[in-house]
Amino acid sequence: MPLSQPKSQRQRAHVRKIEIEGYRRDDGLLELEAMLEDVKDADYPLASGVRAAGDPVHRMHVRITLDGEFNIVDAEASSERVPYPGGCDTIGPVYRSIIGLNLVRGFRSTVSEMFADVRGCSHITELLFSLPTAAIQTFATFRRDNEESSDKPFQLDRCHALETSSDTVGRYYPKWYVKSGKQS
Repeated sequence: MPLSQPKSQRQRAHVRKIEIEGYRRDDGLLELEAMLEDVKDADYPLASGVRAAGDPVHRMHVRITLDGEFNIVDAEASSERVPYPGGCDTIGPVYRSIIGLNLVRGFRSTVSEMFADVRGCSHITELLFSLPTAAIQTFATFRRDNEESSDKPFQLDRCHALETSSDTVGRYYPKWYVKSGKQS
């Protein structure tokens, strides 16, 4: 269902784009390439100079390589467009420290701690927060979501619609449906 109509007239001022592409490599690993871009619809004065309307204020990139268990085996971050050249664009190498983390087990909270405040770039860190669900969607491309297996499907109990006591699970994953103990 789309959003309701805006309640008053408005003029757009800013656009943030986050784009993530998932790849399967020849060696069986997966890669995610992510980009965050901020663009203003009017000239934007910065201490480093005016950024013309339509020119990106930020354009950051991240590439991570994952094994089949969602472990990060390689990582790279770079800043192509930044508001403060010579400052913002020097932080990329610290993001290699995410190598060894698991993308679906505590990733967001760990990243929040690792790169809080001046230890990271708020934009690159925010971009990382989008990667777990993009990785799951990339992996899902190569698996049936309800394939016969003795293992509970990964997606169950990870969102409200796929709680194992939900009608949705009862309909689409009856093997894994658990009757709720809640009283009506």
